[in-house]
Amino acid sequence: MKIQMRYGRGGLSLNLPDDLIVHVIKKRQMPVLKDPTDSIKAAFLSPLGSRPLAEEARGSRDVCILICDNTRPVPNHIILPVLIRGLVDAGLSPSSITILIATGMHRPNEGEELEELIGSEWVLKNINIFNHMAGSDKDHVFLGRTARGMPVKIDRRFVDADLRIVVGLVEPHFMAGYSGGRKVIIPGIAHEDTIRSLHSVGLLNREGVDNCVIDGNPLHEEQIEAVRMIGRCLAINTVIDEDREIAFINFGEIEISHKEAVGFARPYFEVPVNRMYKTVITSSAGYPLDRNYYQTVKGMVGAIDILEPGGHMFVVSGCSEGLGTKDFAESQRRMIEKGADTFIDEALKKEYASIDEWETFMLIKAMKRGSIHLFSEGLTEQERELTGVNIVSSIEEEILRGIKEKGDIHIAVIPEGPYVVPVYRPDKKTI
Repeated sequence: MKIQMRYGRGGLSLNLPDDLIVHVIKKRQMPVLKDPTDSIKAAFLSPLGSRPLAEEARGSRDVCILICDNTRPVPNHIILPVLIRGLVDAGLSPSSITILIATGMHRPNEGEELEELIGSEWVLKNINIFNHMAGSDKDHVFLGRTARGMPVKIDRRFVDADLRIVVGLVEPHFMAGYSGGRKVIIPGIAHEDTIRSLHSVGLLNREGVDNCVIDGNPLHEEQIEAVRMIGRCLAINTVIDEDREIAFINFGEIEISHKEAVGFARPYFEVPVNRMYKTVITSSAGYPLDRNYYQTVKGMVGAIDILEPGGHMFVVSGCSEGLGTKDFAESQRRMIEKGADTFIDEALKKEYASIDEWETFMLIKAMKRGSIHLFSEGLTEQERELTGVNIVSSIEEEILRGIKEKGDIHIAVIPEGPYVVPVYRPDKKTI
């Protein structure tokens, strides 16, 4: 049996013996929009919880548009030209429009990366585009603290704008439940103090901080409380299928529109599975998400619900840019040297997480479930030593070795990694 896994830009073909019983877990086919441009325009005319875009823009002094960084395959090349022309038609000059890239604590997107991210030469030439820099004190305004005590410091270019618009991709997220909406703001354009508080292990360790959980998710609630301090925000929410085609798009008040988008997405991304597996094969969804090991952790966490405790999880991820950040590498080094339990104990005592240690904490969640095996051609030998997992050079041979060890020919394969979340439901019919 041949299965094409999402891996890098080109994919990875797995050849598995025909005598295995393979359950390939994919999303249900989405109804792709026939004319995305017309659908975007229609969304601007029929918003949720707000006036049409032209009415919202009319009389505004300026507008700040937030977009995700290059780790998310948002169809900006389609959305941004329609949005910006709509703003200009409503009376705003291009010079009064700012695009702010919600990098969180990721690196800035510049040069060819910026061109790829924006996807429109007209937008690049006519609109002011900036990267958010989480460590720049002068770029942020303090709005207060949440009930939990998180300091809310947000990029002032967004806070001070007359009209605030977020462009978000709605997909499962292993901490916030679903991405998009409020997440583009926090952590997207938050100061590092806010990000480090939001990602403290004490919060991440609470019940409800999980994939596909919105109601009762403490991290989501923290984000919403902080966003409300900013004031009125609008959002464009989109959902894409496995071929990165637009299946859904809406526009409106940030909380209302995001809730509708999540409601559309759930039946496709959340796949009920009525058994657990001793062998699970997954990915990090290919480029751009699998460009580093930091992002690869999402694929591991996304599959643990159906991994039998003590089982084998095999992950394929390109990691063309290595581990990710120096801070993440340092966090991984501490975890390996001190051990997972000591790492968590020390992290739980901190009000502000050390930068990027939250990803190590999520990795530990997967490691405690079973044995993690990684196939990647993008990591150096030194970087491989810092992954904390088993590195395999021949993915097919290692899979067969693992199956033989467990004595169970039933395996689960998730080609699209974290964009498909298998949910263990023993009483449900498997899709």
